[in-house]
Amino acid sequence: MLPLNKALTAAALAAGIFAAAAIGAPAMAGSDDDAAARGATPESQKGYDIAARSDRSDAGFGDSEVVLKMVLRNAAGAEAERELTITTLEKANESVGDKSLVAFQRPRDIRGTGLLSYAKILEPDDQWLYLPALKRVKRISSANKSGPFVGSEFAFEDFTSLELNKYTYKFVGEGTEQGMAVDIVERFPRYENSGYTRQVAYVDQEVFQVRKVEFYDRKNALLKTLTLTGYREYAGGVWRAQRLEMVNHQTGKETDLVYSDYRFGAGLTERDFTQARLKRIR
Repeated sequence: MLPLNKALTAAALAAGIFAAAAIGAPAMAGSDDDAAARGATPESQKGYDIAARSDRSDAGFGDSEVVLKMVLRNAAGAEAERELTITTLEKANESVGDKSLVAFQRPRDIRGTGLLSYAKILEPDDQWLYLPALKRVKRISSANKSGPFVGSEFAFEDFTSLELNKYTYKFVGEGTEQGMAVDIVERFPRYENSGYTRQVAYVDQEVFQVRKVEFYDRKNALLKTLTLTGYREYAGGVWRAQRLEMVNHQTGKETDLVYSDYRFGAGLTERDFTQARLKRIR
């Protein structure tokens, strides 16, 4: 689950795309592995095992809540800031996805705007957008999820695209990122209507967290790069990046997400992730 599952959701965007890697031999296949996602070649199986170890190491957090600042920066360097809260309810198992709610507090003209997401695996994710000015909930079409979310460089897809079995994988090799030795893994969407042909993640070999992700568009051209920094380990061995920086190489625009402290075990339930709750955002 990403970053926007580990970091954004969730993501979450949050925040790790898949934030763990094995040193030496890859992890053994687990009983919950999806055979189609794991693949048949040594490279695909090692890539899957890296992703699976990350996803499963985060299991058991239950629910989380975090306040963050979104900084939008255009090609000329002009900035605009937004404040939002992301709440997440952990999935029951790997056959389903997390539920998340993004709620904007400021600026005033978008206060009350919210995005409710039910992540799925190969079926289209369920997403609803609430716009207070219209006072109605709008369902997001699966064909439109590659579009930008509220003018940022994060797409609607980025809020639900981090589930383990949504992809096939390929271990590429080793390298260096941010002064650290990393494992490099490609992943390829199995679900329809993705805006990406593939993503490339750089996972450090010390604490097994994603340090950078490259996103390639439908023409297989480099579209965006996500850099994750300021990692913090919370109780229970849960890691979260405190800063995400997304750069769009094709437009020159950027979006930063700066997180406050996460709160886990907030007592959230299914009732906190409904369309009725979406309408009550303040």
